[in-house]
Amino acid sequence: MVISNRSAIGKVKVLLLIDIIILSVATGTYFYLQASGQLETEPAGAEYLFSDLQINPVEADVGEPIMISANVTNVGDLAANYTVSLFIDDIIVENQTIRLVGGVSSIVEFIHSEFSEGNFTAQLGNLTDTFIVKALFPEDSPIKLSSLSINPYEINLGESTQLKLTARNTGSGTESLPVRLFVDGILLETKIVELGPSGSTPVEFVLNGTNLGVHKVKVNNLFGGFNIVPVGMHTLTIHTYPIPDEGYTDLTINGEELRTPYNEILPEGKYTISVPATDTTGEHAFLFWQDGPSNPTRTITLSKRTTLTAEYEAGVSCPSLSIWNGTDFVYVADVSNHGWLGYMNYLTDDPEWPIVYWRNNPWDYIPVQSNLLQTRNGYYEMLLTQKWNEIFYLDSAYLVAVDHPTNVDVYSTMVEQYLDPDYMGQIYTVSKNPLKPIYAVNEKGENVLPYLSEIDDIFTPGFNGLQSDSWDNISWNSLTLDLGDLSNSDEIKLLVRAIVDWGSAEDYSLWIDKFFAEPVPNGTQITPAPYMEVKDSDGNWIRVADNRQFPIPPDAVPRTFVVDLTGLFPSDDYSIRINNFWNVTFDYIGVDISSQEEISTNTIYPYANLRQVFETSSSSSGNFTSYGDVTDLLLAEDDKFVVGRQGDEVSLLFPISGLAPPDKGMVRDYFVFIALWFKDETGNWGYGFDFTVDPMPFKEMSGFPYPLDAESYPYDENHIQYLQEYNTRQISK
Repeated sequence: MVISNRSAIGKVKVLLLIDIIILSVATGTYFYLQASGQLETEPAGAEYLFSDLQINPVEADVGEPIMISANVTNVGDLAANYTVSLFIDDIIVENQTIRLVGGVSSIVEFIHSEFSEGNFTAQLGNLTDTFIVKALFPEDSPIKLSSLSINPYEINLGESTQLKLTARNTGSGTESLPVRLFVDGILLETKIVELGPSGSTPVEFVLNGTNLGVHKVKVNNLFGGFNIVPVGMHTLTIHTYPIPDEGYTDLTINGEELRTPYNEILPEGKYTISVPATDTTGEHAFLFWQDGPSNPTRTITLSKRTTLTAEYEAGVSCPSLSIWNGTDFVYVADVSNHGWLGYMNYLTDDPEWPIVYWRNNPWDYIPVQSNLLQTRNGYYEMLLTQKWNEIFYLDSAYLVAVDHPTNVDVYSTMVEQYLDPDYMGQIYTVSKNPLKPIYAVNEKGENVLPYLSEIDDIFTPGFNGLQSDSWDNISWNSLTLDLGDLSNSDEIKLLVRAIVDWGSAEDYSLWIDKFFAEPVPNGTQITPAPYMEVKDSDGNWIRVADNRQFPIPPDAVPRTFVVDLTGLFPSDDYSIRINNFWNVTFDYIGVDISSQEEISTNTIYPYANLRQVFETSSSSSGNFTSYGDVTDLLLAEDDKFVVGRQGDEVSLLFPISGLAPPDKGMVRDYFVFIALWFKDETGNWGYGFDFTVDPMPFKEMSGFPYPLDAESYPYDENHIQYLQEYNTRQISK
């Protein structure tokens, strides 16, 4: 039958449509007719299929970047987001989100590195393949590479920069080693180094600026990087320190209102930069720019990469710890307050050695919120940055994963040089609902219990002993607590959240001057340690033994920690009095009487690299640790330090791919354990020594500074070899 008019065709379409709709009841599929008369289904949802998995190279060096890619096709009709996960040995190490319209393909690429030898399985979608990681540059080679530097770090497109390092033969025979240069995972050049016994030689490469952006550099087991920017432009970075509570500070550049942290690539030329005269509270004044100028408004000529940091009052010392949270590095804490070198103890009548100094303690145990930690390429990443004008001596660093029952929390202790080691570096389980003290008053008799009832950043009032009238009339901060009836408790722990304010360097210097302005009795303490008291059976206050005393909390950021009081009370009166010379204030105090729960811990050591992140006008001098791989220096507390100065930064990569998940009923928390000493500039909290690397601290010293005719850093063969291999970055005054 031939249908030759529109009306007839329309009737046929209607009949067909009715038949098809009736048929759909049985099949569950709905059809419709297009004007062309063809039959089509409704659009299918997005469906992603994988093909052509590629791994390059399939045999890589430890730490070498490996590209893992696959072709992904949306075989459906509709577009939708899809998360592509890279699995290495069945563990997700990275995710990418893609969105493709129907019928479109795309190559998805991941860059991954492994830092241990072995065979590994990579998986994208339903595709798997293997690759091998082995040390192309064996760690047991007698030829050691060190002191990698790339100068300048930033160049213009078309320019070149120079990479330098040192090769040293530590063996007794002639040795050779291939030195391979990788840029962004691509092998660019190989040089063969041959050295006789104990020989050394510089090795140099030229890096050409052909592609804009930051480029990763690897030379055997050393890492670095450089940045290429457009011709006639440079990077300007501006920070303020300390970082305000808001996370930023307002500033202007050539009148334009901006905020810190500021980091932009700008045309060469003059820029007028201004920061506020005080911070947002109006209490802390601008001090200086770290490179010298003392006016908050300054004009610079941008002719190279430039980093500026504005210092404000209450800027604390010690290196700053930052953690990668998935999008950026976020500040966590300043570390190792108790590693302060030059902490004065008491006066003597020896004219050659009038002051005895505390030894102090380099260790710190920093809790890390689990939600801050996000993996990148199978690692937790952290940065230890020296912003203040100090010299630091980093001896050891590792991450501790603590698995504990879900019904308790875990906290660590603080440290002091005089505390029993059994009560430092411990991880305590604490009830989620601690008891509260029933009474709390300060040295003025004021009720401060409301300040301590919850964690709310509302602290008890405080006073700094540096403001005392004289050395023989010190104004102490005191906090007296009644913990209630704890007579049936086997364990008693205080859960404390507190912070210390050291005051200003000027006040510190004025306080010291008071001890030399008039005769002072031999043995008089200059900065007395905190002490805790309990009551005996007659109701008299008695001092707790020094090895169980109350520690000083950290500065910069309040911290919650445990003080173990078990066994300290000689009577059924559970009152304590905490006395502080420094301005220690409290946000919260809880009383925990629960028994210690079973926990399990895993220690993870990092891969570590030392680099410079901003320039400085610091007057610190001496033989500092050369930039490059410093992993071996952090594996033990052994007086083999990473020695750095203002502007230096240690990057820490903690491999966690081999860490099994917690057992059922357990959760995991993390702590960073760090051993670090630091020296302040003479006259700016530094006292009794020059602002130089030497003399170095060491574990067994009596104090710092120590009498050089009686004590010494361990200059044995092992430590001399360390000094000669690592501490070759010589900086003169």
